[in-house]
Order: sequence, then C-alpha cells, then structure tokens
Amino acid sequence: MKIVVIGAVAAGTSAMAKARRNSEDIEIVCYTAGKDISYSGCGIPYYIEEDYITRKNLTPRDVKWFKDRFNIDIHISHRVEKVDVEIKKILIKNEITGEVFEDNYDKLIVASGARARELKFKGENIFYTRSIEDAEQIKKFIEKEQPKTAIIIGGGFIGLEMVESIVSRGIQTTLIEQRDRLGGRIDKDISRVLESYLKSQGVNLILEDSVENISGNKIQTIGGKILEGDLIIGAIGVVPNTDFLEGTGIELSKEKAIKVNKYLETNVKDIYAIGDCVLSYLSITGEEIYMPLGSTANKMGRILGDRLTGGNLEFKGILGTSIFKVFNFVVGKTGLSQEEAEERGYSIEVIHNIKPNQTEYLKSSREMLIKAIADKESGKLLGVQIVGENGVDKRLDVFATLLTYGATVDELFHIDLAYAPPFSTTKDPVAYTGMILDNAINRKNKIITPENLKSNISQYVVLDVRSKSQYDKEHIEGAMNIPLEELRERLEEIPRSRKIVVHCNKGTTGNAAQNILINNGFEVYNLSGGFKNYKN
Repeated sequence: MKIVVIGAVAAGTSAMAKARRNSEDIEIVCYTAGKDISYSGCGIPYYIEEDYITRKNLTPRDVKWFKDRFNIDIHISHRVEKVDVEIKKILIKNEITGEVFEDNYDKLIVASGARARELKFKGENIFYTRSIEDAEQIKKFIEKEQPKTAIIIGGGFIGLEMVESIVSRGIQTTLIEQRDRLGGRIDKDISRVLESYLKSQGVNLILEDSVENISGNKIQTIGGKILEGDLIIGAIGVVPNTDFLEGTGIELSKEKAIKVNKYLETNVKDIYAIGDCVLSYLSITGEEIYMPLGSTANKMGRILGDRLTGGNLEFKGILGTSIFKVFNFVVGKTGLSQEEAEERGYSIEVIHNIKPNQTEYLKSSREMLIKAIADKESGKLLGVQIVGENGVDKRLDVFATLLTYGATVDELFHIDLAYAPPFSTTKDPVAYTGMILDNAINRKNKIITPENLKSNISQYVVLDVRSKSQYDKEHIEGAMNIPLEELRERLEEIPRSRKIVVHCNKGTTGNAAQNILINNGFEVYNLSGGFKNYKN
C-alpha cells in the first residue's frame, strides 16, 4: 500500500510517524509546500519576543531526521496543484525547479493546513504570523527599521500573544479588533477583565472598529480614527488550504474546510483529511465547527496513522480547550461560553468564582476569576473560562477532563485534588466552583450575574453586607449596607415584599448572608463574584 500525504506540519508528520510505527511494509511519501516540517507555529510570538529562542527550537525535525527515523520521503517546497480522484493521481509542482510531475496513491491524506487570512492592503511594513519565514521577516524588519509604533489587527489568540512580543521590544502598540471583545470565543465579561489588564500595560485598544485604509504607516479605521504604525501585523484568522481540491467532489464547509467523519474519511473513497484544513466537531453538542488548533492536528494525525495501518482509533471531537498568555495574564476556555450555550437553547446557570491559586498567606498567591456554565436540566457542566496569573492552566485541564466525561456539578466537590499551601487552597477552586453550581441548581442558593442585575436593578433591593468602611469607599448605587455580623439583629430593616440581591466583595460572605436570609423567609439572590466582579 502506498500512502501519499499532502502537508508535513503537525497533522501530516504525526500521521506518518504513527503509520510507520505500526507497519514497515507500507510506502509513505509526503509533499509539502513549505520549507520547514513539523514546526511549532504556536511558538512564533515567543520566537519574535525572545532572542534566546532560535529557529532550531521551532524546527527540531528536518527531512533527513524523518528519513533516518521513519524511512519516509518528505519533499519540501513541493506544492500539490490538483487531485484526480478517478485515477488516484496528484499533480505536483517543484517550486524550486519549476518541474511539474504526477504521483499515484492508494490512500491520500490531505493535511494541507491553513494560511493566514490576508488584509486587502499591501506594504513592506505589513506582516503575518503563520510560518517560520513570517516570523523571521518580522524580526529582521524590527532589527533593521527600529519601528517606534505598531498596529496589530485582530484580537484573537495570536494577535494578543503578538501584543506582548511587540511591546517587549519597546514598541508602542495598538490593537484593533472589529468585534466587541477580545479573545475569540470568550464572553464579553471575561474580555472586559482582559481589556483592563492590557490597558494597565500601556496597550492602546480599539474595539468594534476595523481598518478602512492603509497607506504606508498611516492607518484609517472605519470609525474615523487615524493611526500610525511603522509595523503592521495582520492577525485576522486563517483560511484552509483547500483550493487545489476544486473539482474533486470532496465536501467542504462554508469556511472551505474539509468535512470528515469520526474515522477522518472524506466523502471520497480512499481520501482522508486531518489538521487545520479540516472541520472538527464539538463533543458536547456534536455540531461541526472550524477550530484549527495544533493539539487537535496532532491528535487527528495519530488517529489516522493508526487507522490506515490496522488500528481502531476514532476521533471523538473537541471541547475547544484553549489557553494563551499575554504578559503575566492568562486566559483559558474549555467547552461552551455563556453566549454559545444560550444560542444553543440550553437553560443555564452561570456563576463566577474568585479564588486564589494557593493559600492566601503565601506572597505569590494570585486570584483567578472562574466563570462556569452548567445545564440546569441535566446538571452537567457545559463550559468554563478562567482568567488570572498562576494556576489557570492546572484548573482548566481539570475542568476539560470533567467535561470530557460528562460530569455533573455535584461531582466537582468530590474530586480528590492535591493540596498543600504552595499549590492550592484547602477547597480547590475547582471544588468551590462545583459547590456554588450545586447550591444554585440543586439547592436554594440562587445566583444572579452582574449583567442581569445591571439590566434589572430596579426589580431588586441590593444589600451590601461588607463592612461600613468598604461600603463608604465604593458601592453599588442605591444599595443598603448591613454588615454580615449585624444582619441577624437588623432583619426588620429589609423589605420582605421585594426580591433581595445580597453581595460581599467576592461572593463567599454574600453566600453566608444569603443563607441567613433564606432561613428567615426572604427570596434572595447572591451576586455572582460579588462587588469585585460587578465592577469589571
């Protein structure tokens, strides 16, 4: 059997390596348009930022290594221009010599990846961040031209990681995002926390606006802003590399991504597809989604390499688990956001849990904001977003595991997680999140989000149970103040005919006050995340 692979980055090389591990009898040939194979595209922002990171760090494997290790011929700078599914042949162009030739296949793996979505403007100071060559061009430009100002267009993960890379070079940086939030699929309230942090780092943010014209280093936005960018970086997403499949009958999505089943088969016999050129699906809902991630590409490659050599692995979908860091701030997401859950018709419970990463008396302790979404009907966790500094990745991975196995909110408290003061709190933030959700869904401790309170504040009596000094410093307009320790003696001051929203600074004391009021016959909600979350 002869397997031909188109593309040799994450998915393609993973498929080839697994296939060879399983079998020495098959012939494997690969054609890839790029000059590098198996490179770390996710490492590009750090390569630009840090001089100690070398090109070799991002390209640890080369053609010779693959040949020696796996007996696989990989042809770089070879672009596949056409696939003939009737006679099982592909047309290839050697981009170095210009030679055009054919090759045949028994099984064809399309792992052609994606390319940067380009701006409609051209210029010597406009760059993208998809390949190692892109990164090297940016580094050379910065070293030669010494830009003073930079414009990054696009507020997704790569755009945000590039903010840190460029600012670290001493360049005044502006980020433009056409949506009303940063971070791609995160909710607006989580984006607001990120936005506040970026502003504190001196980053100029422009949301709900886009570029109308670029002329040299002058940028004009649709909103009428005139900006200066000696360096301009486009980070507005990617486009699947599937143009060469025209006429094959292979089914594509609206994004031009290839549709595959759980065996990574296309609708055309003996043609398979993996990686950033492929449509994935959400394991929670089963719906198709285009979400190119390096981790998914590697996973798909291993699965397909196994299946083509007698194995029985299947692709089981994704949660869209993703994480990025900008300066010292970390943002992570897994599963559905609040908006995504609402769009899909779930009846949801939304809570915000503000907790330190470790025992608070340690100087390195930092707070995290955990936003969790659960289905009221089934009690299942649907999604989590976390922002903070230390410990975000640890909790995100735990939540992703819980989501993978369909955990209900009451189960979170019972997970036996590691505890010592340098690593966690006695009740880990994951367990505490489960407690809040379980109380809200299965018990009587109702939660109200800051968004809902702000939209309907006239319907509630807001009760601030913090100390008088905290209340006097700042408080929700119109809120009454009864400190928790005085609450039992002052119940008569609270109107029983109204719904009560109680809050403290972060939520825990508010919950204690809520229990007192519930046990005394009040209808009461605890403000999710307390006053600190309300201010975001």
